[in-house]
Formats: sequence, C-alpha cells, structure tokens
Amino acid sequence: MKNSALWFVICLGVVSLCADATYEGARSITGAYLGSLGASGAVVGWVAGLGELIGYGFRLVIGYLSDRTRQYWRITTLGYCINTAVVPLLSLTTTWPAAAGLMIAERTGKAVRTPPRDVLLSHGAMQIGRGFGFGLHEAMDQIGAVGGPLMVAAMLTWQYGYRGGFAILVIPAVLGLLVLLVTQRIYPNPRDFEPPTPADLHTEGLPRRFWMYLGAIALVAAGYADFPLIAFHLQRTGVESTSQIPLLYALAMGVDAIAALLFGRWFDRVGLGSLMLAIALSLLFAPLVFLGSFQTAIWGMVLWGIGMGAQESIMKAAVAGIVPPQRRGSAFGIFNTGYGLAWFAGSALMGTLYDFSRPALVIFSVLIQALSLPVLFLVVRGARSS
Repeated sequence: MKNSALWFVICLGVVSLCADATYEGARSITGAYLGSLGASGAVVGWVAGLGELIGYGFRLVIGYLSDRTRQYWRITTLGYCINTAVVPLLSLTTTWPAAAGLMIAERTGKAVRTPPRDVLLSHGAMQIGRGFGFGLHEAMDQIGAVGGPLMVAAMLTWQYGYRGGFAILVIPAVLGLLVLLVTQRIYPNPRDFEPPTPADLHTEGLPRRFWMYLGAIALVAAGYADFPLIAFHLQRTGVESTSQIPLLYALAMGVDAIAALLFGRWFDRVGLGSLMLAIALSLLFAPLVFLGSFQTAIWGMVLWGIGMGAQESIMKAAVAGIVPPQRRGSAFGIFNTGYGLAWFAGSALMGTLYDFSRPALVIFSVLIQALSLPVLFLVVRGARSS
C-alpha cells in the first residue's frame, strides 16, 4: 500500500511538473511582457493581485463543491485543462488588457483544480508522511517551474521574443494532460490509501486551530511580493538582457524544490517549527531584491524560493493534519481563499508603493511577514496543549 501511494504521489507530481512548466514559464515573463505593452507598475501589481484574488477566491466554491459531489478527479481534470490551455494563447496578444485577461484565466483554472487535487494528494501523503508527500509533490512542481522558464529563456536568447516564449509552452501543457488521464485510470479511488477517520474527528465545523493557522499564513501572503512585480522591477532597473529575468526565476524555483523536500521532511519530525524557520529566512528577500543591485537580487531570490517551497508544501501538509478527510476539500478551499485575499491586498499595495517608494514597500513586506511568527507560535503551543 505504501509503495502504491508513493507512485500515486509521483504520478500527480509529474502532472504538476508539466503544468508548472507551462504556467510558471509564462509567469517568468508576464510582468516584463505587460511592461513592454505599456503597463505601469501599479497595473502589474493589480493584475497579479487580481489574478490571485479571483483564483484563490474561487477555490472556496470549488472546495465546497468537491466535498459535496466527491467528484475530485473530474473537477481536477477540468481545472488543469483551463489552467494550461490559455498559456500558449498569450503569444497572440498585442495589448496589455488582453494579456491580463488570459493571465487571470490561467489563475482561474488553477483555482478549479487545486482544492480537489490537494485532497487527492493528501490521501497518498498520509501513507508516506504528510510533509514528505507534499514536499515531494512540490519538488516535482518546481522541476517544471525551472524547466518552463529555461524554455522561455532559450526562446528569448534565440530572438523569438516574448510571444515565442509563450508559444513553446504548448508542449508541456499537452504532455501533462495526457499523464493526468492515465493516472486517473490507474488510481480511480485514492481515498483507499487513507485509513477510516475515527468517529470523534467527524465534526461539523473546522477546528479553532485551523482559523488561527489561516490568520498566520494570511500575514505571510500579504507580505510576499509576486514575481511579476519583481520582474517589472528588474526590467526597469536595467538587467543586461531580458533572458536574465526567467533565468533568475528558474533559480528561485530550483531553490523552491530543494527547500520543499528538506522542510517537508523536517515538518514530519518537528511540525510547524520548520515553517517558522522558513518564514524567518524568507522575509529578508525584499530588501535584497528591491533595494540592492542585480547581484544582491540573486541572493534575495534564493530566500524568496525558500519561502515559496515552504508555502507550497508545509502549509498544505499542516492543513491535512488539522482537518479530517471529509472536510478537507472545504478546508483547502477556505484556506486558499484566505491566502488569496491576503495575497491580493498585499500585491496591490506593494505595486502601488513601488511607484512611490521602494523603501516603504520593503518595510511593509518585512514587518507583515514577521507578525506571522508569534501567531504561529500560539498555534504550536495550542497543539502541544491539546
């Protein structure tokens, strides 16, 4: 059973690898692309934030719908189709509103597939360790998130421009959908990986600890600058060539993959203390990226990658441990919605601050993330008491 669960997690990881290669490859240049089409820093920040708001907000409905219908596979497949199909269409856009619309559509597709996919993944992760299961999945995500930007960087280097970079991403998009369909046929009932839930865990509402945890993570999300704004900044401050931007993003995604595995393993041993360390490290990315040179920005993106690895692995693993299976789709939906609302508010504010004062942007980013640490400490102490 354990080996079968491991292979199931790996199969889902391959699907996410291909999907990440598609949309993360696109996201590595969307900020710079919007700038080339005439968008301002405020527009880039608002578009990035609005995409996250719609994407994460829609997960509330999808999570509830997933639990009600139990059609986790069908909803996951629909989401992946939307998520990856719109990316190559960016190669056909000529105005920033059209490009922004497709960027938001891509985020919407991700919203549709994420809550039911995370429920499916949680079943397999319970067999092999929650931190390791989600960490392995995130690591495979980031292999794709490295490969996609490298594909785009190659197209830019070969003088095919931004549109050529978007067009090449049709390859991983199609491959990922094929693997998804095969995985669904091999593992039609992933719930069988997880033992029945004890009767005393069948509650109507979500536990208080879940809401405290969500509050802490919302603070982290609000202070985390999205890469389109970082790419916009790098373009404005004068990188030697545009191909350096997706390469820097690929570096961050590579760090993300390693951090997800290491912190995931550590989470299975020490719990949320591993997340607190990751946040303490990653909150320093903003001054290095926005106030320093391109060389300091490289180190800033390393710390940014550490934070993203923790956010995409440990944060979800913790939710799976707090909430019983029959409420997990709704919990992931609520969690992602709260995360997305905070991300939108923070992205919009930081995009506006960028146009007026980069030091103010950095102060906001560092302080709001630091506030999450005492809240997480209370969550950890409450878990130990119970």
